[in-house]
Amino acid sequence: MKILAFSDLHCDRIAAERLVEASAEADLVVGAGDFASVHRGLDRTMEAIRAFEDKALYVPGNNETLEALRAATRAPVLHGEAMEIGGVTFAGIGAAVPPLPPLPWHSYDLTEDEAAAMLAPIGAADVLVCHSPPHGIADRLDDGRRIGSTALRAAIERIQPRLVFCGHIHGCWGESGMIGTSRVHNLGPGINWFEV
Repeated sequence: MKILAFSDLHCDRIAAERLVEASAEADLVVGAGDFASVHRGLDRTMEAIRAFEDKALYVPGNNETLEALRAATRAPVLHGEAMEIGGVTFAGIGAAVPPLPPLPWHSYDLTEDEAAAMLAPIGAADVLVCHSPPHGIADRLDDGRRIGSTALRAAIERIQPRLVFCGHIHGCWGESGMIGTSRVHNLGPGINWFEV
C-alpha cells in the first residue's frame, strides 16, 4: 500500500493543491490533523482536498474538533479507534496531548489520562495516526522544551506499530525517530510517501 501522509494544512490552499495532485499515485491519503486554523476555514480546506476524500482517513488536530471534522468529510475520522483498510490496521487519536497552555482561543485538547484511556482498547495496529507527537521525538519547542505525549509514547511501546504519523509541532516537521521497532514521523503539510 502506497500512503501519502500530511499534517497541519491550516487552510493552506497551495499545499492542498499539491496534495491533490500527488494523491493520484496514492492508495491511501492520511491527514494527521489541523486542517483548520483556530477553528476557522475547515469547510474551505476540506473542499480543497475533496478530490481524495474517498481514499483518505483523518484524525482531528487541535484546531478543529472531532465533531466538526466528521461533519466536514465523508472520509473515516479515527479518534480512539482502529479500522482495517486493504489488510492494514490503522489506529488514530487526535487533539493536542497534553493540553496546550491557555490560549486566546479554544484548543481541542486531551489530558494524558484521557488519551491513555482512549488508546487502552487498541491492542494492535500497523499504523498509528496521531496529531501530537510522542514524548521525546519531534516534540521540541523553539526554547528546547519537549511537549510530546507520554501516553502516546506508552501506547507506541505497547502496540509497536510499524509507522506512527504525527504533526502539531511545526518546528519539527520532517523529523523522525524510533520507539522500539516503530518509526515515528512528524509530517507537516508537504508530500510524504510511505509503503506498508
